[in-house]
Amino acid sequence: MSDNKVQIFDTTLRDGEQVPGCKLNTEQKLIIAEQLDFLGVDIIEAGFPVSSPGDFKSVEEISKIVKNATVCGLTRSVENDIKVAAEALKYAKLPRIHTGIGTSDSHIKFKFKSTQDDIIERAVRAVTYAKSFVEDVEFYAEDAGRTDNEYLARVCEAVIKAGVTVLNIPDTTGYCLPSEYGAKIKYLKENVKGIDKAILSCHCHNDLGLATANSIEGVINGARQIECTINGIGERAGNTALEEVVMILKQHPYLNLDTNIKTEMLYGLSQLVSDSMGIYTQPNKAIVGANAFAHSSGIHQDGVIKNRETYEIIDPKDVGVTESAIVLTARSGRAALAYRAKNVGYELTKLQLDVIYTNFLDYADKKKEVVDSDIHKIIESSKIYNEIVSS
Repeated sequence: MSDNKVQIFDTTLRDGEQVPGCKLNTEQKLIIAEQLDFLGVDIIEAGFPVSSPGDFKSVEEISKIVKNATVCGLTRSVENDIKVAAEALKYAKLPRIHTGIGTSDSHIKFKFKSTQDDIIERAVRAVTYAKSFVEDVEFYAEDAGRTDNEYLARVCEAVIKAGVTVLNIPDTTGYCLPSEYGAKIKYLKENVKGIDKAILSCHCHNDLGLATANSIEGVINGARQIECTINGIGERAGNTALEEVVMILKQHPYLNLDTNIKTEMLYGLSQLVSDSMGIYTQPNKAIVGANAFAHSSGIHQDGVIKNRETYEIIDPKDVGVTESAIVLTARSGRAALAYRAKNVGYELTKLQLDVIYTNFLDYADKKKEVVDSDIHKIIESSKIYNEIVSS
């Protein structure tokens, strides 16, 4: 793999589906998985096969239809989990088993009632057993964000010796600051023997709104895989948003980091996932929100009409949005009104615009948004309507 290539590991169908009330049926999962494959993601985490017969079936059926991406199944460090995942993945062209265990003091003491040495032994056994089924094995050190770096390095060295191909370093609770998470990745790159034999992966949660920032810091410091979901959906406050990290890397070429994602598909896939899961994306969501390319402030509208780049750092077409939206409200200026009026057939002179603008403000004060049909009403009710249509 090229050193500047960042693999995109999509877990919309596994971690993303853990949102309460957002269960997908197998048919819906197949549709989304096929679109993710077209999008260009490198890995599709299709589910947690041992968790239910439905999840097993979904992973199995997704394995049959995915043509390009690696198909991944999640397990705990439990032999039966791993065996069941291998069975579900038997039809995949590129199968991966994703196994692991908690490594933080909190998990070791309270969750497993175990010791650091025992956790390493269990991790090695899980990876070794998974390798008996597939070549590509990813290991997750759950709660790595709160795991001591020296101990985490010991865990990573042990599973690398066992044959792991990808090391997932999750900020499971979304606790790390970007500088802390980046330093953790850097520490592992510099201190783990054999680290060149495995890809470091970022899996960051959004409890403090830092998932995207942490993932970017991770790849800047040497990670080469980001685990993410469409629209940032997932447990609690969600996961790293796929569309955000992909566009950050695209819009900052000096980072010299690239992905295989066809970005013009992002908006459509966002809507597909939103509709399928019944989760409506917040309007101000970066990249794919309804207002991501909408302008209602008069100053912003004037700038965008003159040159889009004055207030937009992304061309809407790059993410599958047809064009920027000039939204008419009481905060809009004359430039926006003239622009929208022209779109519905009125070429206003400056003097005509001054008169119509006064009527427009009266109308806009009574409505949240002035739509095209309102523009007709405003102009038709003005004292200069005949002058406008005759010209």
